[in-house]
Amino acid sequence: MTEAPTARALSDEALSALLAKQRFGTLATNKRSGHPHLTTMVYQWDPGSRTVRFSTTADRVKVQHLRRDPRVALHVAGDDVWSFAVAEGEAEISEITTVPGDAVGRELLAMIPESDRPEDQQAFLERQAAEGRVVIRLKVRRLYGTAIEFGG
Repeated sequence: MTEAPTARALSDEALSALLAKQRFGTLATNKRSGHPHLTTMVYQWDPGSRTVRFSTTADRVKVQHLRRDPRVALHVAGDDVWSFAVAEGEAEISEITTVPGDAVGRELLAMIPESDRPEDQQAFLERQAAEGRVVIRLKVRRLYGTAIEFGG
């Protein structure tokens, strides 16, 4: 007879490691109706400051939601369907990058792993400004998640 699966809460260190390992997650913002708005996003995790950063354009619905209600959660799947991490907190939205190489543009560039940065960084910065990009910074106040283990 097999044992029932057991849920194991992940430690803060394990949750941080899971966030650092992955690059995609589901961002949940709050619609005016109170229902969640879910978006798959590429993100960058800074464990030292407990900040998750996202790049998006200022005209996106999620930005409108966050300007009205900054409470947000990011769900990140583990290596299997039985593990996950959730980062909760409040988000702040940067100014729009308008001048190639301004502070927001440099922050957007810094979010890209060194090995993946574009060769023509000036062209990248110009494109970010032309697109009206902003940085969403999720200041994580709470991390939680579990892993399911199966007995034999």
